[in-house]
Amino acid sequence: MKRIVLFGATGAVGTYTAIELKKRGYNIIAVGRRSSDNGFFAEYGIEYYSVDITCPDDFRKLPLDDIYCVIHFAGILPAAMKGYYPHKYIDTVLGGTLNVLNYCLTTKAEKIIFSQSRADSNYLMDQGPIPSDIVKKFPLTGDHSVYSICKNAAVDLIEHYYYQYGLKRFILRFPTIYAYHPNPYFYVNGIRKWKAYRYLIEQAIKGETIEIWGDPMRAKEIVYVKDAIQIVEKCLESDLDGGMYNVGRGIPVTLKEQILGIVEIFSSEEHPSAVVYRPDKPNARDYVNDISKTCRELGYKPEYDYKTLLIDYKKEMLTESFKKLWGSPADYE
Repeated sequence: MKRIVLFGATGAVGTYTAIELKKRGYNIIAVGRRSSDNGFFAEYGIEYYSVDITCPDDFRKLPLDDIYCVIHFAGILPAAMKGYYPHKYIDTVLGGTLNVLNYCLTTKAEKIIFSQSRADSNYLMDQGPIPSDIVKKFPLTGDHSVYSICKNAAVDLIEHYYYQYGLKRFILRFPTIYAYHPNPYFYVNGIRKWKAYRYLIEQAIKGETIEIWGDPMRAKEIVYVKDAIQIVEKCLESDLDGGMYNVGRGIPVTLKEQILGIVEIFSSEEHPSAVVYRPDKPNARDYVNDISKTCRELGYKPEYDYKTLLIDYKKEMLTESFKKLWGSPADYE
């Protein structure tokens, strides 16, 4: 079995990735910032290590032999930052990535898989499908500015290690990844808010009236975590040297489809949510990723359309498979 070290294993995407890859026969070593995983990963036969990626000495805890690939999903996110502390992006995203790269060299890993921010392509919104290979930019204002600067610089570091040391690199540009987590909140410019789609799900469960703001035909990229994991596995198995690859379905979902789907899957048949159109309100964002390179070079074929995504998401919500690691919704109130 190929031995994979996964940094960021206690985050939403990281946890799903670790468990799914283990089920598919990979030897996964889970690494997270949390001091304890409450014994969660051991139940799946996965070793867990607590490592602060900003501290080079912490990497001495980790295995050094027979590492095939490092998956690097670690680093603080704007969505997880209460207040605003830009130096944390420099420490975790940039400095942490440098430490992870040096760990790759120490272990003689063959490749690294890294999650890039979608914000590097924000300037291309509303201009048609966004290609995988673009000129990286960053938002000039807001909580994603320094974060995106650091993510872009981390990609440049990885490119340097590819050309200097031959470390194969697969950079995955993530849009919002839909993955159930009991925490329905995130931070916007340091202030806690409901995740929009989670708020809509709560409204649908309660049978409350839901408003569709602006143009209902505005559409955006929506991808399920299990499709994202398929791409990760394709990177693991690829003989290529890698490059930049978009994560997505390549088929945008309109705001109308998003909300009507949530009502269909999460509202009760006896009391479904009514839907009210509010064209006087602001429009939703509009973008989609061009996944042709991901499909062509990696052999990726999306499996989850929007409705299938919602059905599986609801199942995960009801079963609370990750309760031992993440807790329940009540823990986040």
